Amino acid sequence: MRVVVTGASGNVGTALLRALPPEVEVTAVARRVPASGPPYSRADWAAVDIGMPGAEEPLADLMLGADAVVHLAWLIQPSQDERALHRTNVMGSKRVFAAAVGARVPHLVHMSSVGAYTRADKTRRVDERWPVGGIPSSSYSRHKSTVERLLDEVRRDNPYLTTSRLRPGLIMQADAASEIKRFFLGPLIRPGLLRMAVSGRIPVLPLPSGLVLQFVHADDVAEAVVRVLETRLPGAVNIAAEPVIGPRDLAELVGARHVPVPASAFRGLATATWRLHAQPTSPGWVDLALGAPILSTDRARTELGWKPTRNAREVVRELLAGMGEQDGLPQSPPLAPE
Repeated sequence: MRVVVTGASGNVGTALLRALPPEVEVTAVARRVPASGPPYSRADWAAVDIGMPGAEEPLADLMLGADAVVHLAWLIQPSQDERALHRTNVMGSKRVFAAAVGARVPHLVHMSSVGAYTRADKTRRVDERWPVGGIPSSSYSRHKSTVERLLDEVRRDNPYLTTSRLRPGLIMQADAASEIKRFFLGPLIRPGLLRMAVSGRIPVLPLPSGLVLQFVHADDVAEAVVRVLETRLPGAVNIAAEPVIGPRDLAELVGARHVPVPASAFRGLATATWRLHAQPTSPGWVDLALGAPILSTDRARTELGWKPTRNAREVVRELLAGMGEQDGLPQSPPLAPE
């Protein structure tokens, strides 16, 4: 099997390179090619910026003869520049899909997200039939929803092509700790404070009571991708680890007492600090965290035989410890330590 992976130097891409069997030939695509060394040396690399007009041409050349394309490339920052995000996330995805069709690749796997789903009550779980209308105030959610519609069009117009899409919760690993901190915390939260959190020395954690989230380790997401490639499972599949993590759970993980705060006040603080460029998380991310549904992973478990190797608490602990130690992979431009 030969697989082309876009965004192969990022969080999930790095885990996927570790997870793919050695007999799988990998052509890896990234805007910035990483330095040699494991796991990146197991792939043949090509530098392509999918956000640039005309990128579908070199992509199609790379995809000729491939058995599958796994599309992981996605921009989270700069959150202040939605045009740049749209150029890569939406238009870039469209170019990747067009290249796969042009090269007659038989299987296209897209990394979607829980963020593609329409808002839902946190007291119930939703399966893959829940609408993917997104949460309008979140550019990330809008873009994930839009790309799902693009993939629907590709599937409709190319009946020979098997299309698969994974919708994971929040994907974490220690190797991506510095990247995730840059994406969502910036310089506002210092490593010393994170080390205090890991050692249980944070007295209180003020969060909205509705901040209920699902996490999953990048290695477990990568294993799900491998199983999708092996089975050619069509359609959507939710990926998340148990248990569901609420604000009291997060407080317990850092040895703190949860102090409920109104969602409006929490969002207002995020808005003010984001507009002042004090931190990189836009208020749309708050809306997404408060509104995204809780996923049922029954399909992944029954049809893929997938089961996470780490529970959600372990995933959060690993991430916090990695942030405190400024962990990352120096070979990869996006994952390089701070």
